[in-house]
Amino acid sequence: MANQLATQAVSKPATGKHGNVLPLWGNEKTMNLNPMILTNVLSSPYFKVQLYELKTYHEVVDEIYFKVTHVEPWEKGSRKTAGQTGMCGGVRGVGTGGIVSTAFCLLYKLFTLKLTRKQLMGLITHTDSPYIRALGFMYIRYTQPPPDLLEWYDGFLDDDEVSVNWILYLNTVGLRV
Repeated sequence: MANQLATQAVSKPATGKHGNVLPLWGNEKTMNLNPMILTNVLSSPYFKVQLYELKTYHEVVDEIYFKVTHVEPWEKGSRKTAGQTGMCGGVRGVGTGGIVSTAFCLLYKLFTLKLTRKQLMGLITHTDSPYIRALGFMYIRYTQPPPDLLEWYDGFLDDDEVSVNWILYLNTVGLRV
């Protein structure tokens, strides 16, 4: 089933030499990330030093495999939300910042590589790690035109992988992880 989905999504805009080029929806510099998350990613020593060294898609996928342990925007315990209520006390990154997660640094690194359709399909059909797949689905949510989201997610909504299924659920109800 995954191979059939990969074939369908990869061949979707198969017109001319740009058939593998993904459209980009929204802001071409910020990847539509929350400003506080983006600021923390760009100022992160991990992003500026270690991820700067990674130049290829395969190097970044390997880094996801070895380093990502969750796909929340902030490292656990790094945000001070005590006493805050409403949006500032939530997990959406609206209040006080913290240490941005490895996952979000790598998500933005993928964005800087300007993934192709084939590479993105490689992420969401990857079999080695649910985090590789989850970051692929998050990449879709942040960069692809909203009318195309369901087409990308169709066929994966009943996925047995818990973390991937959770990401898809949040993305289909309009929340950004």
